[in-house]
Amino acid sequence: MKKLFIIILLALFLPLGVLAQQEEMFKARVLQVLDQKENIDEAGVLLLQQNLKLKALDGSFAGQEITFYGIDDFQVVSGQVYEAGDRVVVNHRQDEAGKDVFFVLDYDRTNPIIWLACIFILSVIFIGRWKGLRSLIGLVASFVVILKFIIPQIVAGSNPILISVTGSIVILFFAIYLTQGFGRKSHLANLALVTSLLFTAVLSVFFTHLAQLSGYLGEETIFLLESSQGSINLQGLLLAGIMLGTLGVLDDVIISQISTVEQIKLANPNLSKKQVYKMSLKVGVDHITSMINTLFFAYAGVALPMLILFSQSDVLGLNLTQVINNEMIATEIIRTLLGSIGLVFSIPIANFLASYFLSVKK
Repeated sequence: MKKLFIIILLALFLPLGVLAQQEEMFKARVLQVLDQKENIDEAGVLLLQQNLKLKALDGSFAGQEITFYGIDDFQVVSGQVYEAGDRVVVNHRQDEAGKDVFFVLDYDRTNPIIWLACIFILSVIFIGRWKGLRSLIGLVASFVVILKFIIPQIVAGSNPILISVTGSIVILFFAIYLTQGFGRKSHLANLALVTSLLFTAVLSVFFTHLAQLSGYLGEETIFLLESSQGSINLQGLLLAGIMLGTLGVLDDVIISQISTVEQIKLANPNLSKKQVYKMSLKVGVDHITSMINTLFFAYAGVALPMLILFSQSDVLGLNLTQVINNEMIATEIIRTLLGSIGLVFSIPIANFLASYFLSVKK
């Protein structure tokens, strides 16, 4: 999937002139496994390589039979083992001599993803009704902001943290006003979200520089540097990722807390603002404990290989200090802690604003 991710990036960067040569990606079906052979790579890992006869399903080669030489050219891209009938994603380019070269990148997973997306959309609309539909529209708007504003601006060399914070605020406005309507509740939610997000951004900038995190986390970062000719600020890109990762959790927590304050005021309009604040904060404390676990497991799922490395430190002959000071592991630890701190401080901010400035009518 790593190579497929790189090809997707190439497709995104194509309008910006990043590609040095013409490439095409299309879908194909495996007609026949022509040959199969075991090889050992430089790291001593056993690889099963194949020569495949394929039939292109779309693109400029649609309907044509082509051959992928995974053994002769010793080209291993995905490391998958294919059988006749499998649908795959193929990349085509021409070498210096003008000869067509094909790479089988991975399985074509388009159909199951589309079916799952349809089930998700129908579930949200069935359960959430009109509000669910509005939330889906907000999701699409957020996706457009990321693809059409945040990513192009970062690729163009703009400050990633500034762009991500600006883009996040735009996303928040779409998400809040589409789902909650245009009113004081939405205004307060946006104010609390922007305040919490800016606080997290300042904290992230400070500790990223203090920990001297460079943002070099793997092959993708090296590829981005080469393709952009060094115009992308990787440290800023890391900060942008922290902002976007924290955004969804803040949205969930702050909307929930403001709704809690609203219901407390509706249940007992005679309570003072201070009493409402204290009662809602007790709910917020319970929310914090659950959401911190949510945030941790979200990051842990992405960083699972690094957690395995952490657990195998004794076997690898590494002490705890060496493991923690590995930049990849340190990055995930700092990312999780920053998101959690932003989450913790968003609770009293949202509760205070809602308790003192939200008016409700029975």
